Amino acid sequence: MKFATLADIEQGRDNNLNLIRMIAATGVLISHAWPVSTGVIEDQPLATLLNGIDLGMISVYIFFAISGYLIAQSYDRDPKLTHFWTARALRIFPALLVVLLITALVLAPIITVATVDAVLKEAPEYILRNFTLFSLDQFLPGVFKGNPVGGAINIPLWTLSHELLCYFLVTLLGLAGMLKHPRLMLLVWILFVLLYAMTLYLEPEKRLVALTKLAFPFMIGVLFFVWRKRLPMSWWIGIALALLALAAHGSLVFREIFVFALVYWVFLLGYLPTGSVRSYNRLGDYSYGIYIYAFPIQQLIAYSGVTTPMMNILLAFPLALACAVLSWTFVEKPALALARRLRASRRANI
Repeated sequence: MKFATLADIEQGRDNNLNLIRMIAATGVLISHAWPVSTGVIEDQPLATLLNGIDLGMISVYIFFAISGYLIAQSYDRDPKLTHFWTARALRIFPALLVVLLITALVLAPIITVATVDAVLKEAPEYILRNFTLFSLDQFLPGVFKGNPVGGAINIPLWTLSHELLCYFLVTLLGLAGMLKHPRLMLLVWILFVLLYAMTLYLEPEKRLVALTKLAFPFMIGVLFFVWRKRLPMSWWIGIALALLALAAHGSLVFREIFVFALVYWVFLLGYLPTGSVRSYNRLGDYSYGIYIYAFPIQQLIAYSGVTTPMMNILLAFPLALACAVLSWTFVEKPALALARRLRASRRANI
């Protein structure tokens, strides 16, 4: 039986990846509603069922898998480093800066139980540390202190620094020519798996372990891109991988098999279903906005006295969506347009 390859079904930008990312961003919001309301991280959906892999982490894995594929694709199409990194920076940082400014200079002074002067004094450092991503600061004086997740303002930002490090990894792979050679990339993948296993076994540093876990789906996405002309895509293979993950439940390699199966299904659903489902692409890409605005909004709802996860979800989602639409329309989309203009201008001057 001959199956279509990923390269066969991956044609152009008309796919379901934006919709899948939107669902994943919503999954993070839903998952966080439990600890935000109860203060217990372990309460997040699916954590017990999937050996500690909760809905929020599954959603982040989906983000990183899609990112691995698309970032490798972006580098392959235009390997000029100034073009590549300008596009990456303009995708992440303008919207991030806006949410930090709103959080620190508008929201925090209004709701703090400390003095406004104390908040404004700490705000510049809060904005700078979170904007640079590698020295995150979750706290401002008197903000959300009485919440079940006491004082934390925007926990999901922790993944963005790992995302950037994964972009550096793609840059290194691209410079070394690995993205053009499937067999060499397979060797890189084997080496990565060995380093991954060693890191999880030795647990040298908490942030390194977290990075390694997120790099795993990212590198699967990169591998899928490099092997796209040879990678068969079939519902039957997807079902077989799902059954393999089910059989591995409770084993030492369950997480890895589950993540591989998850990533395969992401690309099955991302490229195979056609028709009306793809009409979502007429809308904007609101997933990043949902991701960076949801947690402060959920904390604000908890601060107002809402103590049930379902009510937190029902109130937070429309507010986060409204912020995401505004962010996409007035910040993210113009920033991406600027990146395209800069790239076109540089090419014209060559």
